[in-house]
Amino acid sequence: MASIMTNASALTALQSLSATNKSLEQTQARISTGYRVSQASDNAAYWSIATTMRSDNSALSTVQDALGLGASKVDAAYTGITNVLTTIGQIKTKVLSMVGQTDAAKAKTQTEIKALQTQMKSFADAATFSGSNFLAVTSKQVTSANDGVQPDSQIVSSFNRSSSGAVSIGTININVEGTKLFDYGLAAEVKNQGVLDRQTSIYSTGAAQTLYDNAYAGVIAGGGTDIAANTAGQTAAGAVTKVDNISAYNLDITAPGVTDGIITQMVTMMDKVMAQLTDSATIIGSAKSSIDLQKTFTQSLMDSIDRGVGQLVDADMNKESTRLQALQVQQQLGIQALSIANSSSQSILSLFKN
Repeated sequence: MASIMTNASALTALQSLSATNKSLEQTQARISTGYRVSQASDNAAYWSIATTMRSDNSALSTVQDALGLGASKVDAAYTGITNVLTTIGQIKTKVLSMVGQTDAAKAKTQTEIKALQTQMKSFADAATFSGSNFLAVTSKQVTSANDGVQPDSQIVSSFNRSSSGAVSIGTININVEGTKLFDYGLAAEVKNQGVLDRQTSIYSTGAAQTLYDNAYAGVIAGGGTDIAANTAGQTAAGAVTKVDNISAYNLDITAPGVTDGIITQMVTMMDKVMAQLTDSATIIGSAKSSIDLQKTFTQSLMDSIDRGVGQLVDADMNKESTRLQALQVQQQLGIQALSIANSSSQSILSLFKN
């Protein structure tokens, strides 16, 4: 039936052309943005996942920056303590060489020792990065006398999201109390001095020194203060010739009362200081290793998230370009079909011509 009121062919052609135009717009949007899911209306589930993972990746980027900053702080401390270890070894050698020597020789060597001690302190003070120093610190009293200790230094190392969506942050903790070489806090506030400025008593005999050291170490191991440890050590050692308030930093082989026997025990003390420095260096080295491993893992995780998000929302450009060409042809054919359908109504006029 021919009708001038309803053109079924034109309606069909128009619907087909509208569908083609809609698909063409969608394909052009994918090509221009590079995403097949660029907004929630494209695919709500994939868009939600991608948005969350992109946010997490941004957080991981911040973690990567924090790890880089932490690595710099640890590197500064590691460089400082490595140089201190070398210097303390030189001091130990010079002290050892002075056993049985003349006062004049000891005086000259003490000048060299003092220069090394100054250099040692300079190494510790200079091991600062972004305001953080794990070797030279200042402890403050917390609630009572001699309870000042250094809190652990925390370096943000991870950003975690559980299966339930709960977020948590992981840290690498550095035991600064165990790495400090100098503590500039007040004597009435600090619990334990640093490795290099901790003052102890040096005895003239090995037996007395052993008794002192064992008692001292026992109190420290039990969480006691340097003051309590020193008192316990002196009680254990008994009335033997000694010099008090000696540290690796202020050691003086020309001081009054220093005999060859005491110099010999000074060598033993320096050897123990080197062992303590090695322990401190181990703490710093372990943190350095942990940071390096976490940096590598975090970068790999960020790359993995990027790949995962890409698989969910990225457009396949090869596929979309092929689809674009096909839709452009369909659009041209649709326009032509609609034109033919519209022109068919003109043929009705010929029925009324003479």
